[in-house]
Amino acid sequence: MLDAYSEQAFLKALEKFSEENPKNIILDLSQIDFIDSSGIGALVKLAKKVQNNGGTFQTVTNPRVTQTVKLVRLEQFLSLQPTVEDALAKLKQSS
Repeated sequence: MLDAYSEQAFLKALEKFSEENPKNIILDLSQIDFIDSSGIGALVKLAKKVQNNGGTFQTVTNPRVTQTVKLVRLEQFLSLQPTVEDALAKLKQSS
């Protein structure tokens, strides 16, 4: 679950990782069963940071998360992918 209650813990965990300034991030949320606007906001923050550093951000999702993200029309911005393998293939294409 990625919602208002878990958003801060999620951002804090990713903050340590993102301090290393990785060029590209593939975030696997395929096992998440629920995401709300706070969770989407956290993803947008992370995606902006990566993109501002010249990298790419991709999100691996499941149908439920995909549906929620599509409701707010952020599927392109968050670069939704159905599998990690698809995300890796897309990353290779953009290199």
